[in-house]
Parts: sequence; structure tokens; C-alpha cells
Amino acid sequence: MLCLCTRVHFIVHNILFVCSASAFLVGGRWALADTSIVGLSNKSFSVSCASVPFVTKFPEINLNNWMCLPVSAVDKLQSGDECYRSKMEVLCMELQGRLCKEIEKIDKKAKFRVDKWERRAGGGGISCVLENGDVFEKAGVNISVISGNLSAQAVKEMRARHNEIDPNKECKFFACGISSVIHPLNPYVPTTHFNFRYFEVDLGNNRKCWWYGGGADLTPYYLFNEDAKHFHEQLKLACDQHNESFYPRFKKWCDDYFYLTHRGETRGVGGIFFDDLDGTSQEKVFSFVKSCAEAIIPAYLPIVEKRKHLEYTNKEREWQLVRRGRYVEFNLIYDRGTKFGLATPEARIESILMSLPRYAQWNYCYDNSQDPRNQSLIEVLKNPKEWV
Repeated sequence: MLCLCTRVHFIVHNILFVCSASAFLVGGRWALADTSIVGLSNKSFSVSCASVPFVTKFPEINLNNWMCLPVSAVDKLQSGDECYRSKMEVLCMELQGRLCKEIEKIDKKAKFRVDKWERRAGGGGISCVLENGDVFEKAGVNISVISGNLSAQAVKEMRARHNEIDPNKECKFFACGISSVIHPLNPYVPTTHFNFRYFEVDLGNNRKCWWYGGGADLTPYYLFNEDAKHFHEQLKLACDQHNESFYPRFKKWCDDYFYLTHRGETRGVGGIFFDDLDGTSQEKVFSFVKSCAEAIIPAYLPIVEKRKHLEYTNKEREWQLVRRGRYVEFNLIYDRGTKFGLATPEARIESILMSLPRYAQWNYCYDNSQDPRNQSLIEVLKNPKEWV
């Protein structure tokens, strides 16, 4: 998941999803500028913790577009009384519904299993998982909408970035997000991952801290430059609607996070990642996140359609499974969200491990020099390139 602050968003991500890959950045804090989005600033804006008037009302919600009823009551979402909480949950439900239905349409054979679950401490989630399809070997699209009280340890960690949180008071939090990993069957179709999330802490006296995170990345097994270019172009278009500096900064962040140090290579060809994103206008920040979420389907599914019917050999399938082993290595060794989730009491293990492929393999001293296409991929993974 994403975080400008390694410690803060490590906690946030794990409270929120306890499911799949997330990214954390070391370094400064991202913040959106004043009344218009003009760039990222090194200065933190405490204004984001001020009271925000809830004025937005939602139109009628078409439940047929969703995979099931939402975690929150429908009338509560429609009223918009908790504006940005409701907006984020509706955005997640819409994206989950659209993506799952499109995937089923492409696959034709497999259907999503829909699991709606509750969290005893408050809230719940919706896990949609498809397996053993004709096109998709495994696809998961998870939503979490949870609330409760921050633990003393969580408060301590968050104060490293949000010192307005009172360590002597019990702090209530709200978190909402969507996370997905899609593993295709055909080695010529890449795997993709994305997540978007919102986190809010109640400071009391009608004040709160809030921030957003998110991103998307692509992991091919056989490199088609035009596919990587298309994926990055769609994400850049989403970023450029709000600020032309976003894409290069968030692209770099993504390359840095999805890196397997022991292999000396990235997990894939990247995408974008961002976190700890706040500012003086929550509407502008949310609008940016919404644009990124809306870019997911046009960024990925056209690639699937283009490559799904290509014939492949057993040797090419073997290479895919070897590369999937790298995916597993990253998620279990490096991904902070996954590691924290597995160590968390009463964590929903099925959701945590949803991101893993059904099949992967590790061949002793695997010789990848037999196919020059393998070398072409490795070269890009060891030396990330600019795609747009």
C-alpha cells in the first residue's frame, strides 16, 4: 500500500486491509497545495485536520452495479451525511462491481465467489474471488470498511507523522479501501495489482486527520513494450488531470517500493503509488484518487483482450510460474501489509493471502538464458525504464 511515512501507513494499511500488497515511502510528506492542485509540497498542511463541512449528497445508488449490499447501510451512503467516508465506500463498491462483472464477461467460464464478512470490533468487508477460469487463474477484489479505536501502539506510531493526535485520549478511526490482484492463465497476459484507501482519525471537537493512498502496477511474464506503455499512459492521463508532476513522482515511488533486494530486480514494470496524501481541499484530493481508480479498467483489460488468445508452450508456462515465484517472494518477504497482517491476532487470513497466485514454482539454478525474451524482461526489471 502507500505511505509517505513508513511507520504510520504500515499501521494504517494493516488496520485497513490485512490483505494484499501495499507501498510505503521513505522520505518527505506529500500534501496537496492550497485552493488548486498545483503540486506536491514539502510542507505539511495542518489544515487537513480542521473541521470539514459535509454538504455533498449522493444520487440514487444502483445496487445492480454492485456485487452485494455494502458494508454501510444504503440509506446512510445515499444521504451523504458522512460525506467523504460515504464517497470512498461508494467509489470502492462501484469499482469492485464494474471490474468483477467485466472480468466475468471476459472469462465466460468462472464466476466470482462473494464473501461478505463482519469485523467484531466494527465494520467489515466484501471479498470477491474468482478461480480456475479460462482466462483468469485467480482474481481477487477486496473491500474493507472498518472503524473502531486505535490501539496505544497505533497512536504512538501515527504521532510520528500526525502529532496533533493526543496520545492520552482514546482515538476513533475510520478506514475504507479496495485492493485487488489479478493473475491470468496465459503467460502472455500480465498480472496486475491495485489498491486505493482512505483513513480518518477523530481528534474530537469536530476535528479530524485524514489522508488517502493508492496505486496500480503491472507484472508481465513476457514483455510487450506497447502493453507497458499503454498501462502507464492511462495512469499518466489520470494524474495529469490534476497535476503533471504527480505521475513521475508516483512512478518513481512505485519502482522503489516493488523491489526485491535479494534478487536485484523489481517485481514488474511498475505503475504509480502514493500515500499520506492530504491537503487543504479534501474534494480535490478525493477527485484525484477517483481519477486513478477510474483508470484501472481501461489500463488493464484491453491488454487482457489483446493477449488472451495467444498460444503458448509448456516452457512458456514454466517461465510464468518461475516469475510467479518472485511475486510470492515479494509479498511474503517484503510487503509490510502482508507481514503485519499475518502477525495480527484474529486477522482474516484468506483475505491476506488473496494476493498470492494459485500456482508458482522454484527451479534450482533455473537457466533463463534459453529464451532471449526472458533476458529482455530481466533487463527492464533490473533497470526500470520510462514508458511515457
